[in-house]
Amino acid sequence: MTAPRIADHPIDEYFLARWSPRAFDGSTLTEADLKPLFEAARWAPSAYNYQPWRFGWAVKGDAHWDDYVSALLPFNATWASNAAALVFILSDTLIAAPGSTEYKPAGTNSFDAGAAWGYLALQATRLGLATHAMAGFDAARAGEITGAGERYKVEVAVAIGRRGDPSTLPEALAAREAPSPRLPVAEIAFNGALG
Repeated sequence: MTAPRIADHPIDEYFLARWSPRAFDGSTLTEADLKPLFEAARWAPSAYNYQPWRFGWAVKGDAHWDDYVSALLPFNATWASNAAALVFILSDTLIAAPGSTEYKPAGTNSFDAGAAWGYLALQATRLGLATHAMAGFDAARAGEITGAGERYKVEVAVAIGRRGDPSTLPEALAAREAPSPRLPVAEIAFNGALG
């Protein structure tokens, strides 16, 4: 049994409850189950309210599932294929100022998409679902299956589902199947210049 996470300062319990398991139970989710996650994500803040995030998704057993799994690196595909859904989070690499049609390279698209991912992950936790974001995917393949083209950057892949039994994982991964600790605030936040 893992010791519970304890915050050093008062925060909402969902921040402590959210973690990234790899063991999923193989059960299914529907589009209706995913919509609240995307709804939460769309309310994230973004530069100029540009909302550069896009979400390509597949649920286990649908026409896109095998393509989505095929875009993951083999290590991640071994466990993520037991999730109920896979999502690729994309960001728009171009931005136009409010009222303008002149596009220029966006500077905060990845940052903003990360905020949307955080909202999605917390909503999933609130609904009793687990999420695990992955950088381990073939960006070209993910771009191809999501239609990202030249304009959109595939930022991350996310496995979503219900937590499963860690014993279904390879031994090395099962041993790590617990919420991870965090650095204390004193090590990550500073007044003035970085020490």
